[in-house]
Amino acid sequence: MPLGDPNISAFDGGTRPVIRQLDDAAINRIAAGEVVERPASAVKELVENALDAGARRITVEVAQGGKTLIRVTDDGCGMGPGDLPLALSRHATSKIDGTDLLNITSFGFRGEALPSLGAVGRLSITSRAGGDGAHRVEVSGGTMGAVKPAALTRGTIVELRDLFHATPARLKFLRSDRAEMQAITDVVKRLAMAEPGVGFTLKDAEDDRVIFRAEAEQGELFDALRARLATVLGHDFAENALPIEAEREGLRLTGYAALPTYSRGSAVAQHLFVNGRPVRDKLLIGALRAAYMDFLSRDRHPAAALFLDCPPERVDVNVHPAKSEVRFREPGLARGLIVSALRHALAGAGHRASTTVAGAALGAFRPETGARVYQMDRPGPTALRRAADWQAPGLAEDAPGWTLPEIDAPSSRVEDAPAVADAAPDRPLGAARAQLHENYIVAQTTDGVVIVDQHAAHERLVYERLKRQLAETGVARQALLIPEIVNLGSDAERLLDMADDLAALGLVIEPFGAGTLAVRETPAILGPVSAEAILRDILDELDDLGTTGTLQSRLDAILSRVACHGSVRSGRRMSAEEMNALLREMEATPHSGQCNHGRPTYVELKLGDIERLFGRT
Repeated sequence: MPLGDPNISAFDGGTRPVIRQLDDAAINRIAAGEVVERPASAVKELVENALDAGARRITVEVAQGGKTLIRVTDDGCGMGPGDLPLALSRHATSKIDGTDLLNITSFGFRGEALPSLGAVGRLSITSRAGGDGAHRVEVSGGTMGAVKPAALTRGTIVELRDLFHATPARLKFLRSDRAEMQAITDVVKRLAMAEPGVGFTLKDAEDDRVIFRAEAEQGELFDALRARLATVLGHDFAENALPIEAEREGLRLTGYAALPTYSRGSAVAQHLFVNGRPVRDKLLIGALRAAYMDFLSRDRHPAAALFLDCPPERVDVNVHPAKSEVRFREPGLARGLIVSALRHALAGAGHRASTTVAGAALGAFRPETGARVYQMDRPGPTALRRAADWQAPGLAEDAPGWTLPEIDAPSSRVEDAPAVADAAPDRPLGAARAQLHENYIVAQTTDGVVIVDQHAAHERLVYERLKRQLAETGVARQALLIPEIVNLGSDAERLLDMADDLAALGLVIEPFGAGTLAVRETPAILGPVSAEAILRDILDELDDLGTTGTLQSRLDAILSRVACHGSVRSGRRMSAEEMNALLREMEATPHSGQCNHGRPTYVELKLGDIERLFGRT
């Protein structure tokens, strides 16, 4: 019979595989591979269980990066002796009843974490429910022991020892103790941000050292959240973050987003939560990036802690066993809410720049730290008078054998200080006093000094003007004499679905046969351009983020380039009127605290900080 005859089975001759039912131990080890990737995953599951139990204080103790010990203690509602064996059974949970998988309001609901941990480690649970005595149960390698009485005041203690002892091959894929401890710390901090009213403590059990502690915060939502974020992300973030609060069609966004000048070199400071659950969702990350698109270069990342709340039936959290991904029923609504809320908050910040800019400037100064000056070494009144006389004008000509040294004048101009009433030092950016190196404007405020980069500041002002003009007059289109035909296959339909949005940005497309588009008009401001390259860039962004801002970003990039060439150049001398006019326009223009590339346009130094540099305080 010829080779490949369908009548012949490849498993004839006694080699046919046999279908078997796996035992519970194997099933739990397989499930553990999805749920428990590393010690940090185990910590996440156990802390979430404690939060679901209503705990107000949670303590996490780990040893050797969680490889040999993870102990989570909480003061939640606890479990009775009949609940302990059920808690260690697969798909047994108190969070849902199984009738509606879209109405999930708890962290956990799959009922896989505890049996999975018991399958790959030595797990013990000690718990006490109200009105009952405490009980304890142990499980090792999937084998459960008997429930026994124990001693415990309240709540639950879950202790996991020798993680992956039943699957030693998994240990080879773990990182160093330090790296695993850092991952655990990140997990605890994210959950601490989600629950400001709960106290968290993370300890290294080997030396009883506290690694992280956050006391339960009191007060209103924003006050408690701001205090918790200051504990977790640092006081610099709290000082330079803007409160976010917006609502649209049943979706509510709250949290804090940092100023553009408080950006980071990576996305480590981006924390997103959906219904209190920490998530890493491409849609939300893309929306955050799009909101800052006008203010940061591609190598800088915004810092934010955002909480999106919506009815549970409008978001699917049952996408991945680790529950770190979600799917929205209306993704466009969620994305639009984030982008509009953040842009509104950033516009409301006006010309404000982050305080860390001034801190970095002060840190760059190197005051002399020589011998201490004691009171006896300070000049007295007589010495001060003689010094003043010596420095009086005309003394150099009268003093025998003394001449003033000749010094090349630096590139600077000093304005005559007008009367205080005319100087407007009470304005946020003060009154111009000097121009240094034909690039930096020095202004005096009521309590400090402001140094402005004139080119960067004017570049931002021109850019904002061009954007306003573009919004008022629309995007001018350039009709192609010969339409450009682009074959995109099945992706053509995706672009046709958003043809109206593309037309609003000056890109007009029409169907031209199966899988083919005809590009009839392109944005005039882009000049000669490859329509196919634009369309493929848009498709790439759709694949990556689920939406696109490529064309808009290209238009903004052109406007930014025009603004750069049309702004005040470095090296140009400005009059006092021009400098003060620039300061006043900065105060009236949103986003003027940073240039088009995310760099600060000015630095403000408080008088108290300057005095400390000279030891005057």
